[in-house]
Amino acid sequence: MRYRFLLLLLLPLSGCDGASTGNLLGTLERDRVAHTATVSEVVTALPVTPGTVVTKGTVLVQLDDRLQLAQVEKARAEVARAQANLEKLRHGTREEEVSAARAKVDGARAAMAESRANFNRLSDLKRRKLVSQAELDQARARYDADLASVQSAQDSLLILTNGTREEDLRAGEAELNAAQATLQAEQKRLADLTVVATRDGVLDNLPWNLGERVTPGSPLAIVLAGKAPYARVYVPEPYRAKLHVGDPLTVTVDGVAETWTGHVRWIASDPAFTPYYALNEKERSRLMYLAEVQLPDDAAALPNGLPAQVQLP
Repeated sequence: MRYRFLLLLLLPLSGCDGASTGNLLGTLERDRVAHTATVSEVVTALPVTPGTVVTKGTVLVQLDDRLQLAQVEKARAEVARAQANLEKLRHGTREEEVSAARAKVDGARAAMAESRANFNRLSDLKRRKLVSQAELDQARARYDADLASVQSAQDSLLILTNGTREEDLRAGEAELNAAQATLQAEQKRLADLTVVATRDGVLDNLPWNLGERVTPGSPLAIVLAGKAPYARVYVPEPYRAKLHVGDPLTVTVDGVAETWTGHVRWIASDPAFTPYYALNEKERSRLMYLAEVQLPDDAAALPNGLPAQVQLP
């Protein structure tokens, strides 16, 4: 963002230009904060017009949130289901469920006793050759099935009476945590559909119109952040070693009689222009370092783009 929309005058060190007299020319700028779209949705509201002074938290753009609201409700239902399941595991089996399981065991045992008696009766008849082998085999199969039913019912009763295993509790807790994380993610996506200013500043541009469907990653609102602007200038190589972050510098603006004392807030470590050939003493003077000089808050009324002059020490 530092190099975008750069409107600067590069001053040579010779002649009667600003650098030869210890002055740097540049322009007033503010940080350009672009609020981008996270999804493809329709713009439903633009409550603030460009040029308006906004504060942190001001709603700039509203996108259609009906689909995302449904996703949030679905995630919230999953959280409720996971919570209920975990509570069920923690509280254990109800007394009614244990009674029902015992009744199934008793019923399975009664059916097994009947099928065993029937099998014994048919076995006796078979020895006297009064029934066929097929009838005896059917009675044997029924007895075996009833015996397996008894074992299954007893196992189910043991599961209810032995309580919940620690592994099941941990699995239930993990399921709840995952559902809560999903809900938080869906709520964040919902919040992103309401674009709010993240810093104080001036709303510079609204690239999309009301009713348009935006594309993901495209800017929805551009805010020029900061109360007062800063002067963006190039520092010639001979002066670079003399400047440090925090140094006070005098700043004047074209068309304004007042002067301000600004402070260097940033200087580039690398030159903006480096010749491809070996640098001799003369060529080194062509190196220029981008710098930003922050003006005080009482210069907040100054607009962006005005030519500014910075007096070098």
